[in-house]
Amino acid sequence: MVLNYRSECLHFRGHIPCAPHKSSGVHCDGCLDFVERQGRILLIKLGAAGDVIRTTPLLDPLMKQYPHHALTWVSDFPQLVPDLVPDRLAMTPENLLWLRQTHFDLVINLDKDRQACALAAEVNCDQRIGFTLGQDGLCRPVVEGVSKAMAKAAHEKFLTGLFDDVNQACTLTYPEEIFNICGYEFQGQQYVLDRPVPTPNFDLPEQGTIIGLNTGAGGRWTSRLWPELYWEELAVKLKKAGYEVLLLGGPQEDAKNKRLAHAAKVLYLGHYDLPTFIGLMDRCELVITAVTMAMHIALGLGKKLVLFNNIFNPHEFELYGRGVLLQPVQECTCFFQPRCLNEHFCMETLEPDAVLNAVNDLLVQK
Repeated sequence: MVLNYRSECLHFRGHIPCAPHKSSGVHCDGCLDFVERQGRILLIKLGAAGDVIRTTPLLDPLMKQYPHHALTWVSDFPQLVPDLVPDRLAMTPENLLWLRQTHFDLVINLDKDRQACALAAEVNCDQRIGFTLGQDGLCRPVVEGVSKAMAKAAHEKFLTGLFDDVNQACTLTYPEEIFNICGYEFQGQQYVLDRPVPTPNFDLPEQGTIIGLNTGAGGRWTSRLWPELYWEELAVKLKKAGYEVLLLGGPQEDAKNKRLAHAAKVLYLGHYDLPTFIGLMDRCELVITAVTMAMHIALGLGKKLVLFNNIFNPHEFELYGRGVLLQPVQECTCFFQPRCLNEHFCMETLEPDAVLNAVNDLLVQK
């Protein structure tokens, strides 16, 4: 028996069965799902995890402009790239072998790290957008083969990574910046984040409003941490106001969250792998957090958000009308610094009552 196959189909994988065959057993001859592949696009956005999530709004205009192109996304967190991207790759030696031997119509690199820029420069393609590697081995913005507006946007984003004062003067959100680099206009496109399937089971109250307190800020970024005593005071006040309080965090916050749960008599279920953590956050109606991956997960899940910020440009965050950004009363002068450099820590001037008021205001909104 001779079986024909159509390698030019958008669904064709070459080494494993395609999605239409797995779902219905159909072969290529007479397949109603055949779509001729018109090219390939490579999107490079390696990390951090939160940056991967907040790049997902770009998928909407990209896939509308190139509906019949095969899209590959290379990331350090491929598990956070949504399923609507059919080809999600980690940056491993095995995957680099394939990338080096494949021609792409378009390569979009939104990272300025050496390895990302080197990959963008090395891959065989017709057009590059974003950032690449110069002959001197350093990152440079792509200004050739793109519109003047795209070149300007890439150059301006490049400068924000070099000079703190330029970064602080920027009034664009991150989605606006990357949309401009790619030649699109940001129109409020949402994050795309897959919920875990099946949904994890948690021993949580079925009634009442659950508020998640994400108490960490990443291991080396102590300049963003809110005082532990403030978390305890806030948890007590929230519980007294009738809310269910759920402590959130990873292994680094485990000991702290156990202390807080005991002191404030609130819920802490432990730390989990990433999909389960996403499922746990999905049980919350509102999340309180510093600028971390949890912030982006909350936005991706459509949750209301109280966001603490002190060391970043407040304009960069797109909260989609569901969030409140709170900053300390004392001005922070440690821009993009992982450790506080001042005698008095600014986050101590962000009082729990201000957070409680923000929570109440958000939950009144429908």
